[in-house]
Amino acid sequence: MEPEKVFINANILTLDENNNIAGSIAVSGNKIIQIYKEKNPDVATMDLQSELEIIDLGGRTVIPGFIDTHNHILAYAQLLDFVNCSSPLNKNIEDILQAIKAKIDLTKEGEWVQGFGYDDTMLEEKRHLTREELDRFAPNHPVAIAHISGHLAVVNSKALSLAGLEDNVEDPDAGYYGRDENGKLNGVLFESAAMQPVMNVLPVASKEQMIAQLGRAAKHYLAQGITTNTDAAVGMLGDPEKEIQVHTEAARQGINPMRSRLMIMHNLLQKGMRFEDYTAEELDKELIDKSNENVRLDSAKLFQDGSIQAFTAALREPYYSGSKEKAKIFQKQDAFNKEILNLHERGFRIAVHGNGDRAIESILDAYAYAIKEAPRKEHKHRIEHVQTAMTKDIKRMEELDVAGSFFINHVYYWGERHAKIFLGPDRASRMNPLAEAVEHNLLFTLHSDCPVTPISPLFSIWAAVNRCTTEGNILGPKQRIDVITALKSMTIYGARLNFDEDNSGSIEVGKRADFVLLDKDPTVIDPIKIKDISVEETWIGGNQVYKQEID
Repeated sequence: MEPEKVFINANILTLDENNNIAGSIAVSGNKIIQIYKEKNPDVATMDLQSELEIIDLGGRTVIPGFIDTHNHILAYAQLLDFVNCSSPLNKNIEDILQAIKAKIDLTKEGEWVQGFGYDDTMLEEKRHLTREELDRFAPNHPVAIAHISGHLAVVNSKALSLAGLEDNVEDPDAGYYGRDENGKLNGVLFESAAMQPVMNVLPVASKEQMIAQLGRAAKHYLAQGITTNTDAAVGMLGDPEKEIQVHTEAARQGINPMRSRLMIMHNLLQKGMRFEDYTAEELDKELIDKSNENVRLDSAKLFQDGSIQAFTAALREPYYSGSKEKAKIFQKQDAFNKEILNLHERGFRIAVHGNGDRAIESILDAYAYAIKEAPRKEHKHRIEHVQTAMTKDIKRMEELDVAGSFFINHVYYWGERHAKIFLGPDRASRMNPLAEAVEHNLLFTLHSDCPVTPISPLFSIWAAVNRCTTEGNILGPKQRIDVITALKSMTIYGARLNFDEDNSGSIEVGKRADFVLLDKDPTVIDPIKIKDISVEETWIGGNQVYKQEID
């Protein structure tokens, strides 16, 4: 096979089995056809065609394209147009209210105003906003502000009225409504079940608008070196059929050039729903056919608890902040076991959200039940986040061959507050226990959970290697991992988790030419500087899809 492009003069970290370093690579079509140790191979000796393109990389570092196995790109795409209510941009509740007021002044009366990103633990008041505070500025506009965790929101009275929520409403099984001392709704909605009535009346973007939004978000992801991406909850934004169409059409039209994997919400696979009779193979084929092979099925997605920051993650022991609350698992174990078995028998890989160790235990119980009832090799069932797993949980994951996708960014963004508020120093120090995952031979990846934290594989790698908090402390030094392992957790390990290691995840002959150019080598610089490395170019299938603009 004749090369069409030869990339020379590079420092290529192949991340293959032997961690070989190469100097140049040849590409034909969308695949790598030759790897050379030399930085400047003798082009004259190659079997060449006249239109060969030689690309001098100027000594820069090349690594396989990053694979982010858990984020919410479609949600992120929509949030780009919302009011930014995050901290430290906003120091207190009044700052957020002023930001909302500025948007209201530009919005027609009666139309929705939406915000995202407030974090009660980072505000000076150390509490949630209330409906009354929002009502002061928005008596005639419905307002909804999502919490940074994505597991709760605060709304005003107009929004509650439109959603049909009154003070006597009963709490749902998998969530609850915040109330004041008199039992009146205070506007805070905990977990999706409580937020759903409001979500049902939010304005809905057209498919064309959503495709354009996804294209804009994809550019942000490409700028971080991501070549394969997983949307971790397709079906949660209100119209699952439209969400799938947005993903497949954006891929087919080249608006989103990344290779995409979709976690399909489990309720869509139940009786009476869109995919009730589908096997995993059938659903995967439908996605492939509709997207020119650029979108594939990742898994069936379930939740078994909520967020640590919302006190809805199910823990074995009470939260640290003086509360005796442990939070409940979302589904009763018998029903959960049966649903997991049904999905397992239909061939689905299953991904279940589990932050708290009690939820992780429940998930493993369900997986053990399904595997015993219907043995199946290479299932690669997953636990998402795995934040408070204890040693016995990690050992059991090894026994059941269950993979983990760890939300490592939490160590930096919330580590201090986990130690002081939510978990206490002992449990916080072993959050995201990556060293134990390595010790017990788990297949694992790292993820951003964007928009909960900013999309950046290099930041996640930095967090895994250093475990620094916002205050510069090291949280759980024994759970740090080495740079090569961290790099592999966002490349070849992600490919294995995607059942795609023959095609992606490392720079090897026969694999797709998905790779990233960096301005520095993460394996030789001071590890504390890894997060500051720049992604200069991103290539997918031998085509450049991003190039850093130089001021």
